[in-house]
Amino acid sequence: MLFPALRGFVLIPLFLLAACASSPNAPVTDPASADRAASSALKMVGKPYRYGGSSPAGFDCSALVQYSYKQAGVSLPRSTDDLLRTSTPLRGMNLRRGDLLFFDQEGKKKSHVGIYLGDGRFVHAPSSGKSVRTDRLDSPYWKKHLAEARRI
Repeated sequence: MLFPALRGFVLIPLFLLAACASSPNAPVTDPASADRAASSALKMVGKPYRYGGSSPAGFDCSALVQYSYKQAGVSLPRSTDDLLRTSTPLRGMNLRRGDLLFFDQEGKKKSHVGIYLGDGRFVHAPSSGKSVRTDRLDSPYWKKHLAEARRI
């Protein structure tokens, strides 16, 4: 490994660091609530993806976030666009458990969202025919498509 001291950390492209550093707002969510939301989302692993679904019978990506935060006592909007407006960009990408990760997919900017779990992993409802699952941020696909990290 080229930088052994960075083992376990996710390297973020410089353009993302610059975008996140420009936010004047400080993240405000209680870390305990964010941790509970991440734990709730993790319990949904294996539940089916369902477009427009918003319960353990089937989730789409933004509904998984909304549901998980609701289980932690935090009310959030339903859509990915509204989650973007409700959240605050992170300065310097100091990720913590419960942060939201937005991805560009299928030519659409910030069209997919997941919840950071720690240790470079996140949970999300990926797409039709699949189930809620965890993935690594440093996998080639997700590293390429990560657009922004934000905090509620």
